[in-house]
Amino acid sequence: MEGRKLQLTGGSTYVVSLPKKWVVGSGLKAGDTVFLETEPDGSVSLRAHPGAKPEARRKVFEEKGEEEREHLLRKLIGAYISGFELIEVRFRPDQGPFVRRVARDFCRMVIGPEVIEETRNAVIIQDLSDTSELSADKCVRRMYMTVRAMLEDAMASLMSGDESLAKDVTQRDQDVDRLYWMVAKQYHLTHTTPPGTIAIRSIHNQRLVAKLLERVGDHAERIAIESGTIATKGLDAKLAKELEVANASAISILDKAFNAFVTADIDAANEAVDRQAAHQKLIETLSHHLTAKKGEELLALAAIADSLGRAAGYAADIAETAINQAVFTESANA
Repeated sequence: MEGRKLQLTGGSTYVVSLPKKWVVGSGLKAGDTVFLETEPDGSVSLRAHPGAKPEARRKVFEEKGEEEREHLLRKLIGAYISGFELIEVRFRPDQGPFVRRVARDFCRMVIGPEVIEETRNAVIIQDLSDTSELSADKCVRRMYMTVRAMLEDAMASLMSGDESLAKDVTQRDQDVDRLYWMVAKQYHLTHTTPPGTIAIRSIHNQRLVAKLLERVGDHAERIAIESGTIATKGLDAKLAKELEVANASAISILDKAFNAFVTADIDAANEAVDRQAAHQKLIETLSHHLTAKKGEELLALAAIADSLGRAAGYAADIAETAINQAVFTESANA
């Protein structure tokens, strides 16, 4: 390995000389253009000519017999997350309606894929998503804003008995899943880069946080679903207040934890984790007051209390991830 010094020209441009042997061997001369590409690990690749676009990665599934919808759907999602740009499903002609229906359901469920070709016995799906336009960081931020609003609206639907609002919360959970799968795909793609870099560590933590946010979204959806049972009976004022306080506490922990994650604020992250103990006491008090309830109402309220507890727990896990990332980044930059 040969070391060369950077030179500053014009007050803002850094210049480094290239080895003469490489320039001559590449057929270059003064005035020619060379091509630079920044790699995920922070290094820079230099080419005499633009690199050829790599051939799209393709995954082929052979559907030879009857298969359940969820089984094929899981395989398609797995191929998407693994970063295959082209997914081909081959099948017998009599399976065509089933496979085409699942393929379209899949394209609606995730970000990017579209059916680009159909024949009598095959469907080809291409992933058109651009990770530079929708990075893992953008996905995680959108997930946070969505699940936060879901928690607020799920509780509002519980207090008001608004079924349309509860339904809207459940539909937004699909958006959270779409964003999570996008992050998971980018996480898998970065595994082609050398380990141990800050970039790899960052996407690893973004995937962890995305999964935790996806779980929070699941529990917001659960609260919205259970609100339908409660709406027919109503809530007494004391219990309603306790539920609102517990929900506000969970959202507060989530806010503190996520802000700590994006700002690398260890103190704020610790505060979020510490709040979990007080939140758990709220849940225990709430659960104790539910013992007077019976039947479906008891089951629904118990599920809501459990979801409020778990949502805050996942938020605290985000705070712990924030601490881990902040410590790693400090050490790497030291």
